Amino acid sequence: MNNIFNNQENLESDYIKRFVEKDSGSDPIYSPMDPPDAYRPPSAEAVPFDELHPILKLFIDEHKSAMIKIDELENTLLDIKKHGISREANKKLGEFFEFLDDKIVLHNLKEERILFPFIHDRMIDQGEHSTGLIPETAVDMLENDHIKMMQLVTLVFNLLSIASRISDRASYAILIDTATEQGLSLVEMLRLHIFREDNVVFPLAHKYLTQDDYDKISYRMKKYFSIELSTLN
Repeated sequence: MNNIFNNQENLESDYIKRFVEKDSGSDPIYSPMDPPDAYRPPSAEAVPFDELHPILKLFIDEHKSAMIKIDELENTLLDIKKHGISREANKKLGEFFEFLDDKIVLHNLKEERILFPFIHDRMIDQGEHSTGLIPETAVDMLENDHIKMMQLVTLVFNLLSIASRISDRASYAILIDTATEQGLSLVEMLRLHIFREDNVVFPLAHKYLTQDDYDKISYRMKKYFSIELSTLN
């Protein structure tokens, strides 16, 4: 049997070897062993906040409010991981879940029903999509994030609820450890999701959306969510 590692022909056609030696020119080449930083996307083009349309500013301002609550959630989870569930920690968890029900769910709904369809269509028009039979854009990833977030929220809430009612110390410790780890995963997912919207998708929206798109979005925001965007201009 030929040894593939000693076969010159295989060496010359070896994909990894050719990948490493390939002249990339000005474009970076990423290895599976050294992937790009999720918070430093190679194609991100920053747009100053003041240059954004009021609609995009509205969503970014809501993100800023959410980030404050996300930071508080992280601190609460770390405290629970270290000390267990306390009256104060339980109160802070309740405040976060209330904020999620009142603000984050509504925020996601506004994105999915009104803003995202326009961004998705313009990205398709500009060739910013996958090459499959059904083209997908970054918007599809963000909508998938929304689903995963709610799944994680449900898991964390249920685990913590069970832990607060269980008397066996070993089982309690396992539930707390699992709940806090999943909760911290939720925190990171929320942060990365907001980063991708603010620094990747919204700049693309700024680049591709037309005034007619913005007029239609404004009309629908007022019709379905009673938000008068003209006051933000």
